[in-house]
Amino acid sequence: MDTPLEVYETLPIVPLRDVVVFPHMMMPFVIGRPSSTRALEHALLKDKRIFLAAQHDASTDDPRPEDIYTMGCVANIVQSLKLPDGNIKVLVEGVDRARAVEWKEDKGFYRVVVKVLPKQREVNGEAESTMSRVVSLFEQYVKLSNNLHYDAMIAAVRVDDPSKLADTIGAHLVVGVDEKQNLLEIISPLERLNRIAGILEIEVDKLQVDRRIQSRVKKQMEKAQKEYYLNEKMKAIQKELGRKDEKGNEVDELKKKIEQAKMPKDVEEKAIQELKRLEAMPPMSAEATVSRNYLDWLIAVPWNKKTRESRDLKRAEEILHEDHYGLEKIKERILEFLAVRALVKKPKATILTFSGPPGVGKTSLAKSIARAMNRKFVRLSLGGVRDEAEIRGHRRTYIGAFPGQIIQMMKKAGSMNPVFLLDEVDKMSMDFRGDPSAALLEVLDPEQNHTFLDHYLDVEYDLSHVMFICTANVLHTVPQALRDRMEVMQLAGYTEIEKIEIAKKFLAPKAVEGTGLTKDNITFTDEAIQTVIQRYTREAGVRNLEREISSICRKVARKVVVEGAKFSEEITAEKVTQYLGVPRFRNTMAEETNEIGIATGLAWTEVGGEILVTEATLMPGKGHLTLTGKLGDVMQESAQAAMSYVRSKAEEFGIPKEFNRKTDVHIHVPEGAIPKDGPSAGITLATALVSALTRVPIRKDVAMTGEITLRGKVLPIGGVKEKVLAAHRAGIKNLILPKDNEKDLADIPKNVLDTLNVYMVQTMDEVLKIALTEPLAGRLPAEAQAEPVESAIIIDDTITH
Repeated sequence: MDTPLEVYETLPIVPLRDVVVFPHMMMPFVIGRPSSTRALEHALLKDKRIFLAAQHDASTDDPRPEDIYTMGCVANIVQSLKLPDGNIKVLVEGVDRARAVEWKEDKGFYRVVVKVLPKQREVNGEAESTMSRVVSLFEQYVKLSNNLHYDAMIAAVRVDDPSKLADTIGAHLVVGVDEKQNLLEIISPLERLNRIAGILEIEVDKLQVDRRIQSRVKKQMEKAQKEYYLNEKMKAIQKELGRKDEKGNEVDELKKKIEQAKMPKDVEEKAIQELKRLEAMPPMSAEATVSRNYLDWLIAVPWNKKTRESRDLKRAEEILHEDHYGLEKIKERILEFLAVRALVKKPKATILTFSGPPGVGKTSLAKSIARAMNRKFVRLSLGGVRDEAEIRGHRRTYIGAFPGQIIQMMKKAGSMNPVFLLDEVDKMSMDFRGDPSAALLEVLDPEQNHTFLDHYLDVEYDLSHVMFICTANVLHTVPQALRDRMEVMQLAGYTEIEKIEIAKKFLAPKAVEGTGLTKDNITFTDEAIQTVIQRYTREAGVRNLEREISSICRKVARKVVVEGAKFSEEITAEKVTQYLGVPRFRNTMAEETNEIGIATGLAWTEVGGEILVTEATLMPGKGHLTLTGKLGDVMQESAQAAMSYVRSKAEEFGIPKEFNRKTDVHIHVPEGAIPKDGPSAGITLATALVSALTRVPIRKDVAMTGEITLRGKVLPIGGVKEKVLAAHRAGIKNLILPKDNEKDLADIPKNVLDTLNVYMVQTMDEVLKIALTEPLAGRLPAEAQAEPVESAIIIDDTITH
């Protein structure tokens, strides 16, 4: 095969902006630069051949040789037309690829020596398949493109020459100048076709995505236009009928409601401002819904509505007695509060907190207070709340934002002065979202809550007219700052006598009515109720008692259905066992005989008091002290303090000095599976130790409680009422209590005190004088003597045994 001859030509050059001319391509363009005009005129005078090359940067007005691509296209000038503005419109036809090898500056323009690149023709199987693929892709491209005429383009690509096909398609691709220049510089037709195929695939994908987006946008626009058209038509119809549009009606209605709500001036201004914003918004927009909800909440919250409260003390007292048995101190405090309300127009708000075990009537007492004061009642349970936004609400910027529970409950109450119960205030927790108890500080502070700020409403709300009542089972989980704002009222567990009265007056009639029975069908004896309390429940409140009574009523109801409405039955102690089955609890009674090393102590539990038998025994050994019965750290330390006291007084008590080296001591507190803790078993442990070491029995009818020191002093303890009641239930007649617990005599029911001898003691010597059956070999000091008193008790918050 002969090597083709190299062909060189000297031609004038016209630099092109943003255009690349390919061989076989007809291209019109306008020439305006003087240098380009002179080059064109020179070509027209000769053979009408010109060299066309693209500029690197289209913004360069006077390009130098280095500003122009060396690869360009030799073209024939087909037509030229001088325009009125001096520019020349030219139509050229690309002929051959050529590369500029030498530049010559002529009269105001450049001429270049170009090397004409010979045409390559590759016709083989690979070239044909590539051509077919490129034509197929180009057809898709033309279909998706809005800039190309389909029929003309398809006709243009029906060629057999791979080089011509590549140049024709390359000329019509809507791609950048750099990409087109790259195609121009590829000499091999097959390589050029492959490059074009890659470009077409990318461009087809882009056009398909554009088509999908355009289709979607068109649909949305059509929908919006349709809605707009229909809305405008509706407005026109309503105007013709003399009606206002729906949005206008809504705005007028909201404006009227804002006026009727009698809001504070700043709140009303904010509401009017929000209403104006709503009026300017499209009715179906998401922002309009948020704005409308906000206005609905502002209007719904009571700003000026108050319930006319009753200040009739006699009626209030009757309601409180009607709803609850006992609880005299609580009732007195409520009546005092009402009395102050009657005398003072704007009394300082009080935050009452009822603290006590479950089932003693804390929540129902709050309802009774609302009824007695003729106020609305709302209840918010704080159990498990761990998000500060539950109290203060979310800001309106959040999707689905709502006011906090405080504002929601105020809306529910519908008045500014309800009785607001914050139930289970001790059950709140905190996490990364905030501490709700800290948010309650503002709510429960009378100095601050007249300007309570909810995040959603974002305006100040007055809570100073609300009577807040909190309930809690224990107070040690309530933060100190919050506890400081509360007036705490302790509700101790009910006594057995109180439970019997509550069952007769409230629980039994309620259970009879709830099961569809009548008073003629069933009656309860006092002994039956007492059996249920002692043998089937173990609680400070009355919830389980109510369940057991309801269980008996259901069994009787079944008999009434089977045997007829005239069936009647009296529930006695024997019938209780028959209906409820084997008793669940045994009565812990006092010991039957005086025994060595066995002392009766008293313990406080969440469900009331218990007697706590303490055993001490001696064994040959090396002086080890063993403590069993699942005792807590404080109780173990009390036992060690008692042992130290006994060792320091061994000589006085007639105990051998060396007993701690030759004798092991084991102290056990029965019911070993139940955890026990607290310092109040100190004197009980010391008495059991002294009895075991001196071999002097302890009186069976004496129970005791008190903390011991190393010097033998007896310190005060808590939970005395529950402990005294436990001793009374167990049939114990003599009680030993610390002298400092004498100040709260009034808390123990008189009918219980009348059956007991209560000894108030200050030292361990006095305790031993009373508790042991005989003096300790006459070695106790003569002044260690304690006189019995009628009653003694102290109630404090410490959980002790």
